[in-house]
Amino acid sequence: MDTVARPMDEWKLLPWKRFERQVFKLQTRIYRASQRGDVKTVHRLQKLLMQSWAARCLAVRRVTQDNRGKQTAGVDGVKNLAPARRLTLARDLCLPRKAPPTRRVWIPKPGTPERRPLGIPTMADRAAQALVKLALEPEWEARFEPNSYGFRPGRSCHDAIEAIFNAVATKAKYVLDADIAKCFDRINHSALLQKLHTFPTVRRAVRAWLVAGVMDGPELYPTPEGTPQGGVLSPLLANIALHGLETAIQAAFPYRHHGRERWKPLVIRYADDFVVLHPDSSGVERAQQVATEWLRGMGLELKPSKTRIGHTLLEHEGNVGFDFLGFHVRQYPVGKTHMAKATTGVPLGFKTLIKPSKTALQRHRDALTAELQRHRQAPQAALIGHLNPLIRGWTAYYSTVTSKASFSKLDEVTYQKLRAWAKRRHPKKPMGWVVRRYWRLDLGRWDFATKDGVRLRKHDHTPIRRHVKVEGTKSPFDGDWAYWSTRLGRHPQVPTRVARLLKAQRGRCARCGLFFKDEDVPEVDHIVPRSQGGRDAHSNWQLLHGHCHDVKTAVDRIRQTRPSEVPVTRAKIGRDEEAPRIAAENRRGAG
Repeated sequence: MDTVARPMDEWKLLPWKRFERQVFKLQTRIYRASQRGDVKTVHRLQKLLMQSWAARCLAVRRVTQDNRGKQTAGVDGVKNLAPARRLTLARDLCLPRKAPPTRRVWIPKPGTPERRPLGIPTMADRAAQALVKLALEPEWEARFEPNSYGFRPGRSCHDAIEAIFNAVATKAKYVLDADIAKCFDRINHSALLQKLHTFPTVRRAVRAWLVAGVMDGPELYPTPEGTPQGGVLSPLLANIALHGLETAIQAAFPYRHHGRERWKPLVIRYADDFVVLHPDSSGVERAQQVATEWLRGMGLELKPSKTRIGHTLLEHEGNVGFDFLGFHVRQYPVGKTHMAKATTGVPLGFKTLIKPSKTALQRHRDALTAELQRHRQAPQAALIGHLNPLIRGWTAYYSTVTSKASFSKLDEVTYQKLRAWAKRRHPKKPMGWVVRRYWRLDLGRWDFATKDGVRLRKHDHTPIRRHVKVEGTKSPFDGDWAYWSTRLGRHPQVPTRVARLLKAQRGRCARCGLFFKDEDVPEVDHIVPRSQGGRDAHSNWQLLHGHCHDVKTAVDRIRQTRPSEVPVTRAKIGRDEEAPRIAAENRRGAG
């Protein structure tokens, strides 16, 4: 496995493409061994992976270069590592027997006055956790239940919503909408480690991270339970802790009861939120009892204020429908003109619609108001620059459901807010003058835009496209990259520009030639930098990994300052020998 005997002199010279292939090959073997229940082979391959130089380097790169929170310091104050120190960390990386405490950081919890506690490990601990995750994740991906969607590679909240739609589209059902109280903070350590069932080295390291404690300011607090939010490994550990909930609920419903056939409930879980769907109210009540009993074994309980029983079509306890992951799911009685039909052609009498929830709409309106207040004195172009990402991201999230009416309403609200913003800047001018100053007429529509053509994106400009749910129990570790690279381009939260480039580049990075994985964040790069006269156009764009983008930027800067040294530098940075050919193919495909 270790084809590199000693670390090379510089971080940028490492053969990253070979490293990625070596690690992924081992992960695929772990996944397949776990699928067939070969525990001995799984543990042997996990040890081999964690001892490899390739996996240690990739773990360090993930937390120091690729992770979006890479500049958040732990208790040691280290938040950024130079390439030489990354190399040293990779060389010395090992699993701890005792871990330093995490640093407590409080962040606002959306939609509530509460704050969410994060525990930030040190950089070395984050790298070690990333190394363990590389080994454990494929094992558990082969075992996780099919309707678990949160914090898993290749799965998203849109897959969970699509699963709900498929379950209720042709039949009205009762629903148990449940939330686990402080899930990350209350997981029982002994129960989690017993379920993890791994070999001693990893078990000791995981236990050390769990009981390390947390520093909140100058105070050290013990952590006798829970797993800290903010750790690289914590989402995987939470999924492991909750694994089996779906099976336990369904096992309580035999197909036949007292000689009569019974419906199996459908359990759909996203992290610590889950719903149970069943045609009978007694079914969801029974499911709630089973879930409460099962969670008690992990030291957890349902949160009463966020757990309720409802119905998708009929009024139940004053409510119709339910909210899940920011969406509102409800069935509406309709006449013959709009009536949906079952697969047999029989009219259903209702139509299932999924929309943005009222809470999500209000939260977005509040965010727009806050942005306008924050930039009351900013130029119009600067305000548009701050509002466009907010609008683009929110509408992309809700672009897979029935959101067109919500988008149009939000555009009306946004217009009123912008009118107030503009009028406040010119209180003595008539409203007609203010409108002509900040709005431009184009193709029969008035847009909030500058004279230079910088325009505010409208909510209803985002097209509605149905999300394609992930197939069954498929996982990125199954090796079907034709399937997974295609899904990346269809994901609702992938911007249109990125989706077009993904399709043109066939799912590969234009620099290193490797496929983009689900956890990667592809970055758009200008082939010829704009600082050197490059155009901001599709023909001058390419999609790169974050670390590849860093290297490309460094090369561009050298080219600008010392053009004669560029060919030598390009060779020194370790650009893969196949990358020029792949980049040329990508550019031809884009054209």
